Amino acid sequence: MEVFSSLADGILLALMPINLMLILIGVTVGLFIGAMPGLGSVNGVAILLPITFLVPPSSAIIFLAAIYYGAMYGGAISSVTLGIPGASTAVATTFDGRPLALQGRASLALVTAALASFVGGTVATVLFTLFAPLLATMALSFGPPEIFALMLLAFATFVGLGGDDIPKTIFSICFGLVLATVGFDTISGEPRLVLFDIQGFLRGIGFIVLAIGVYGIGEMIWTIEQTRGEVTTTNPKMTAKGLIADSKEATKKGWKGTLIGSFLGFFVGVLPAAGATPGSLMSYGVAKMLSRTPEEYGKGSPDGVAAPEAANNSASTGSMLPMLTLGIPGSPTTAILLGGMVIWGLTPGPRLFLDQSEFVWGLIGSFYISNLAAVLINLAFIPLFVWMLRMPFTILAPLIFVLSIVGGFAASRSMHDLWLIVIFGLGAFFMRKFDYPLAPAVLAIVLGPIAEPTLRQSLLLSSGDPMIFLNRPIAGPITVIAIFLILLPAFKLLRRKKAAAAN
Repeated sequence: MEVFSSLADGILLALMPINLMLILIGVTVGLFIGAMPGLGSVNGVAILLPITFLVPPSSAIIFLAAIYYGAMYGGAISSVTLGIPGASTAVATTFDGRPLALQGRASLALVTAALASFVGGTVATVLFTLFAPLLATMALSFGPPEIFALMLLAFATFVGLGGDDIPKTIFSICFGLVLATVGFDTISGEPRLVLFDIQGFLRGIGFIVLAIGVYGIGEMIWTIEQTRGEVTTTNPKMTAKGLIADSKEATKKGWKGTLIGSFLGFFVGVLPAAGATPGSLMSYGVAKMLSRTPEEYGKGSPDGVAAPEAANNSASTGSMLPMLTLGIPGSPTTAILLGGMVIWGLTPGPRLFLDQSEFVWGLIGSFYISNLAAVLINLAFIPLFVWMLRMPFTILAPLIFVLSIVGGFAASRSMHDLWLIVIFGLGAFFMRKFDYPLAPAVLAIVLGPIAEPTLRQSLLLSSGDPMIFLNRPIAGPITVIAIFLILLPAFKLLRRKKAAAAN
């Protein structure tokens, strides 16, 4: 009963006029951001993070979470109408959404995506409500060794599940960790890596500066370079008269994929550093595997649209759980939210539910409201989104650059930070050019300031004995799993060599 009482208080807090207004604005802005190729939730939250300094922390997190929700919905818009995913989370939606649009059934694809997203978000929010307090209570037993073990697991998840290019993933993580050490040592107070004695580096590398540079400037340069300003458009038929019929058909043909994506996406999203993209791709594959008509996938199956859309919305909610309860971001977007919470003076982790219960339950209450607002606004604005997406990148790109520069300068009013934004933007572009993943570096920037002090505190507790990470009942299993994930690519390589030798 205490959970439902806290949830009711959280919903009432989210329904306060200022918070309700921020939800509606955030969802609407998020839909536009998610629908524009080259942007997505990470970029939108990073660019608009400085605006949150004008409101209380509880309202700020509600606003950013609403943008996150809206962007997850909006990603399907360009995937269906243009065949270009609005973000990586909507890649799987393109597989069947675009064929439906080419068949003149874009309305069915967009309605299916909206309804599946609503169901996925609702299921995930209910699971979040029921399990978050339990996980928070369990997390109270976490000390420095356990927290560092979780940080190690987060990095290991990227290394072990990062595909074949493990060296580049490790390099990206190490590069982020190096950037995280710039500035004053939190324990000794000594300055570190202050390049050329530039005083601006004494403050460290600001997370907002990195996020806006990488996701605002860098991603837009990458998009322009890839598309050369040319975007293919389509004229989907979407009428109010067929909305009810499309809704019925979407429910009839997409319910199985929606259920698979809702539950699988949530549990993948909860995993540290997993995020919505692997959840949506996994859900698409599982839905196709379990379908009675797998041959329809890739040719315009509503179920192929429903599964990834339900998954990426469910995973976006699930990724909030480790961020709030353990201080570990579940995705690049929640990494930015985590950085924002630190800036606002909040400490994500085990005690957040006890020390800042109003903040946490207000956020959970806003999930329900944001989800309902997102599906209604999405359905109402579909024709407008299609018109907006015909805007050429030659107009869109300068707007993004201006927003990035203004947002970066507003955070610190420092020209030093503006130069860093440009440098990080160019660096991110060249990393993408040479196929170096950006997400591990960004997460390392966020987790580095947490991992380093907990590592040093743990070694101080054990008089320098690293076995403290294996001897403790909670830290031990987590460390073993992390080590296994780190060594997993080596095992796969050995198996491939043995198979090749046998043949």
